[in-house]
Amino acid sequence: MADSGNGHHGKGVQEVVEQLRQEFVAELTETLQSLDVAFDAARNGHKNLRQVVNDCRRAAVLMRGQASNFAMHQLATVAHRLDEYLANTPEVAPPRIWEDLQGYFDLMTRLAEGNSGADSDPAGLVRSLPVKLGFDLGDIEIRNVEVLLVMPPGAQTRFVERELQQCGYRVSMVADSLQAFGMVVQTKPDLVIISAVMPALEGIDLAMALSAMPSTRNIPLAVITSLDKDDDVLQLLPKRVPILFKGASFADDLFKALDNLFLI
Repeated sequence: MADSGNGHHGKGVQEVVEQLRQEFVAELTETLQSLDVAFDAARNGHKNLRQVVNDCRRAAVLMRGQASNFAMHQLATVAHRLDEYLANTPEVAPPRIWEDLQGYFDLMTRLAEGNSGADSDPAGLVRSLPVKLGFDLGDIEIRNVEVLLVMPPGAQTRFVERELQQCGYRVSMVADSLQAFGMVVQTKPDLVIISAVMPALEGIDLAMALSAMPSTRNIPLAVITSLDKDDDVLQLLPKRVPILFKGASFADDLFKALDNLFLI
């Protein structure tokens, strides 16, 4: 009898979770439709673009968290990329923004409804997304190289991002090492650069874990740090993981690491 009761209880919980998931999907679809209308109004000068961008970024952050709660990891990843895409939107939006956003909204709707089709591979999914706004590409050729920066927000992170963008790489950033762990497993970036000191899970620990796991050990890694090169913590890293030292030698260290990893 106890087992029967537990079975009914388990079924009840699953039904509640599924109902909540369906409500989330319905709300997400409605939000995306509203944002689509708002961006169209901004495009035609009837709304302030900056305000619409801020509203969209807030919605993307909420969607990412809720999607993660329902184990909709691909949707969470795309929501994270949407927030990043808009993070440095210039005052005068480039013409491509409207088509890019339509692509984001359509993809997120398909993912939420379980109709992703060919987009089911997370690694291919992120590589199909538009290059983020706010960087003057000029004559730089965008390469199909995905780099994930696992670093706290700040000037150093922005500097590293720009250095990598100058190489034509597609750069994504995450400030939470635990979140980064799941993203690396799913999206298989071509390079992960990790700050040695991170909250929750130290960057050294993350690098060691990724280096040891069969599913991620072949993904190139690098660790960026201000620690002394003889620090005992750095000695724990596998010898094949390059160390990028903050300061005057950083650019040289980065170039050498990229060269050794056959990324340039």
